[in-house]
Amino acid sequence: MTGAGGGHGNGQAAPEGRPGAEYRIEDLAHASGATVRTIRAYQDRGLLPTPERRGRANVYRYTHLARLRQIADLLDRGYTLASIKELLEAWDAGRGLGGVLGLVAEVHGPWSDEEAGRITRADLDARFGSTQDEAAVDEAVALGVLERVPGKEDEFLVPSPQELSVAAELYAAGVPLTAISGHLRELRGQVEHIASRFLEFTTEHVFARYLGHTPPTDADAAEAASMVRRLRPLAQQTVDAELARAMRMFATRHLNHHLGSGELTDGLAPRPVHLPAETMRAVQALVGAEQVEAFVAAATEREVQARTLDSLAASHAKDS
Repeated sequence: MTGAGGGHGNGQAAPEGRPGAEYRIEDLAHASGATVRTIRAYQDRGLLPTPERRGRANVYRYTHLARLRQIADLLDRGYTLASIKELLEAWDAGRGLGGVLGLVAEVHGPWSDEEAGRITRADLDARFGSTQDEAAVDEAVALGVLERVPGKEDEFLVPSPQELSVAAELYAAGVPLTAISGHLRELRGQVEHIASRFLEFTTEHVFARYLGHTPPTDADAAEAASMVRRLRPLAQQTVDAELARAMRMFATRHLNHHLGSGELTDGLAPRPVHLPAETMRAVQALVGAEQVEAFVAAATEREVQARTLDSLAASHAKDS
């Protein structure tokens, strides 16, 4: 038996990662990317087959390497070790994982048509005021708006160019970067709540029948994956429609609040005008207390009309 390169008892070498390869535990760790401690923990939990005992050493085979890679892939997809054990036991029993992994791939696939982009540090500074604000960049990275590119200090990955463009437009409109990041954090929490509720809703009414047993059969998993493809755009369409309705309602309400009655009159909103006490007493004596407001409004309107007539007459006389 050789090291990471593997080998057979007959002395013939088997390439690493190929059927027939054999490994010491240290070599298996090197080939799989797992630690020796992790491999032993997986053995204790029944996730790995028992290695062959040869003398004082344990001999691992390619099947162990393949299983470690499967475990790593499922962990990356969000599975727990307990659920991975159930999946692998089902696979070992001959049920297969094709449908389940297809469903996982569908769920982990892109949920929008937007494609990630890249931006240089110079372009980033130009879009945000031509000032190198390291704290703002760190905050954007923490929020996932930007991702650092290994080995390239002056370049960033942009998972959502639309989101970055919105931030740039808000900044150009005068919103501070700290306010933009704070707003995004608040918005993200609310949107995640909406996504969680939509998932609970669809699971209860749609996907429960496919997930009644663990793991689901290949047929059920394939049908569930098809349903994910059909329902995927519904969440965004629903949120878009409801956001448009809410924005229209609240924008109108805010505008009415800031303009007074909500009715525009040459860009001016009604506002109170204070008259001298003596004037108010004279008007009240003339028309009575209940008619003061109507009298003042009529008198004002008549004065405006009179001045308009005078202006028109003066303009006509000048032209003649």
